[in-house]
Amino acid sequence: MTTPLELVVLDMAGTTVLDDGVVEQAFQRAAELTGVADRMPWAEALDHVRATMGQSKIDVFTYLSGGDADAAARATAAFEGAYAEIITEQGVSEIPGAADAIQGLKDAGLRVALTTGFAPITREALLDGLGWRGLVDLALSPIDAGRGRPAPDLVLTALLRTQTSSVSAVAVAGDTVSDVESGRRAGAGFVAGVLTGAHDRPALSAAGADAVLADVTALRGVLAQRELLPLITTS
Repeated sequence: MTTPLELVVLDMAGTTVLDDGVVEQAFQRAAELTGVADRMPWAEALDHVRATMGQSKIDVFTYLSGGDADAAARATAAFEGAYAEIITEQGVSEIPGAADAIQGLKDAGLRVALTTGFAPITREALLDGLGWRGLVDLALSPIDAGRGRPAPDLVLTALLRTQTSSVSAVAVAGDTVSDVESGRRAGAGFVAGVLTGAHDRPALSAAGADAVLADVTALRGVLAQRELLPLITTS
């Protein structure tokens, strides 16, 4: 017998929030400003950034700096500043249909939490820019949970804060291998990858996704098909 879901944990950039290369741009600006990745060719640094999309930014910069914690902290601050500048310049948009998808999950009686590798100041700027403060039940950054993805901490913190009954009553969806691995490590009842962000179908499947979806708007239907949402119909 399947466990009915109570909580859906969704990633932000690339899953519910349109990225369109903004994260990579912010990483590049931060690297140029601080020299944090000067120990390696930029192409190599960018490959690492792409491979670790979804992870805590301080962890990524710690690797790029060769373990220099002070340099990583400076670069992370520069990244957050650069990201804020870019979304001020370009605006912020949802993945088409994301807000309606979230509302549909909530209408079915589910709680919805957003998680991100961004610092709280950037997360809050995104929520404000999208007008989503009243839409979701919770939004978490690595500093709120302990460790960033691919550790299970963000998913488990969302479970605890929403008083969800068990990990099997949690669904997780995200666009990166780290999102999928985080859900798997947390023991979530259902883990989906989406193809609107950093990583492709083979990578998401190999990481352990139960399903790989075109985008977050497909999540409700897939959960209904699997009888994980008894309150949801596919009509």
